[in-house]
Amino acid sequence: MATLRVAIIGSGPAAFYAAEHLLKQTGNAVQVDMFDRLPTPFGLVRGGVAPDHAKIKSVTKVYEKIAANPRFRFFGNVEFGSHIALADFRAHYHQILYATGAQTDRRMNIPGEDLRGSHPATEFVAWYNGHPDYRDCHFDLSQERVAVIGVGNVAIDVARILCRTRDELTKTDIADHALEALCASRVKEVYLIGRRGPVQAAFTAPEIKEVGEMQDADVFARADEVALDPLSRAELEKENDLANVRKVETIQAYAARQPSGKSRKLFLRFLMSPVELFGDASGRVTKMRLVRNTLVASESGALSAQATDQFEELEVGLVFRSVGYRGVALPDVPFHDKWGVILNEKGRVLDPESKQSRVGEYVAGWIKRGPSGVIGTNKPDSVETANAMLEDAQRDATMQPAHADPLSAENLIRARQPRFVSFADWQTLDRLELQRGAAQGRPRVKFTRVEAMLRAVGK
Repeated sequence: MATLRVAIIGSGPAAFYAAEHLLKQTGNAVQVDMFDRLPTPFGLVRGGVAPDHAKIKSVTKVYEKIAANPRFRFFGNVEFGSHIALADFRAHYHQILYATGAQTDRRMNIPGEDLRGSHPATEFVAWYNGHPDYRDCHFDLSQERVAVIGVGNVAIDVARILCRTRDELTKTDIADHALEALCASRVKEVYLIGRRGPVQAAFTAPEIKEVGEMQDADVFARADEVALDPLSRAELEKENDLANVRKVETIQAYAARQPSGKSRKLFLRFLMSPVELFGDASGRVTKMRLVRNTLVASESGALSAQATDQFEELEVGLVFRSVGYRGVALPDVPFHDKWGVILNEKGRVLDPESKQSRVGEYVAGWIKRGPSGVIGTNKPDSVETANAMLEDAQRDATMQPAHADPLSAENLIRARQPRFVSFADWQTLDRLELQRGAAQGRPRVKFTRVEAMLRAVGK
C-alpha cells in the first residue's frame, strides 16, 4: 500500500500520541485526519485539567508539533455519526481510530442521588473549564457546606477549586462565568470523602500537598481515619512506592494541624461511603447519610470497603460525585456497556458476536481501557494500538476505500459541514484567547460558546 489513510475520532492525548507514532513511520507513508465535534482540539487537556494546573496543560506544545506535520489535518466542529457516518469513513479511509475518552460519570446508585444540588463532578469541571456543552449549567454556590464524593484527581481538583480565593483564580484560565460565580461563592466547608483509606486514595502526593498550601483554606483530617490498619500497612510496604508513602505521610500530617483562622476549611474523610441523600420540600439536597467502612482483602488481594453498622449524618447543600467514569457508545461501533468501553483486544475493535477483530477499526485511550492513569499513561496505550494498525497495514488487512485520496475526504466534509474548523483556524482562536487574557492580566480568556468560536475565525 503506497499511502495509509487514517481517520482519528477525538483529539485528546490518546489521539495525538497515536497520530505521532503513525506519522513517525518512514516505510508506508501515513496520512492522518483527526476529527472532533468541538471546534477546539486537545480534549481533556483543555476541558478537564484544572485551571490552576497550567504546567500540565503545556503538553499541548507537543501536540502542536504533531499537528504541524504536512500529513496531518484537523477537522473540528465535525461530529461522528451526525455530519459523517461510519460508512462515509469506510469509503474514504483505510483505518479508523476511536479515541473519544470516557465522557460520563458513574452513578453512586443511592436514594436521593437525583435531588437538586447533587451533580456529577465532570459537569462542574467542564463548566469551570469553559466547555460549550456545560457553559449554562448552574451550581448553587450560595451553599456553605459541600461534599465531594471520591478521592481521585478530579475529586481533589473540584475540592481545591471550591476553596481557592479570587486572587488565586484570576491567575488561571478558568472560564469567566465560573470565575464570577466562584468569587461570589459562600462555600465555607468542603468535605472530600473516600470509601477506603489514605493508602488507596487515587490522588497523587503533589496534589494532596498542594491543598495544604492554599491561601485561605485550612485542611484537616481525622486521626482515627488516617491511621493505617494492618492490611493497609502491609499494602504500603509491599508496594515500596516512595510517592505513595509521601502521600500518606502528608495526609496524616493534616490530622495534627490546628486551625489557623482561614475562612474556608477542607475536611479529608476516609473509610466513609454515602448511602442516602435527603432533601427538603422543594427537592433540594440538605443532608447526607454516611456509613463507616472497614477494609477487607478480596481473593485477588486487593483491599475493598465493607460497610459496618456505624452511620453518620452530614448537613450539605451541594454534592459532587466523582466515583468513576465511563465511555459513551458511538453509532454502529461495538460497545461493552458494563465496562463502558469499545470492545477490543489490544486496540483492535472486536465484533461482539464472533469476537473477531473488525477490519480497519481501532481504539485508544480511556474508551479502550477504561478511565485509568494520567495524561502520560495514554502514550504507551496509543503506541500499542498504532503498532497494531501498522502491522495490519503491512499485511493489507485494511478497509478498501473507494475514495482513498485527501481531496475526496475534504470535499465530503465541506459538503456535510461547511463550518468545519482547521488547525490553522484553531491557531487563530488560540491567539485571540491569549490576547484576551493578556488584556486582563490572565494567561487566557476562553471562548465558551461554539457560535462565538466560529465567528471569531470567520466561519
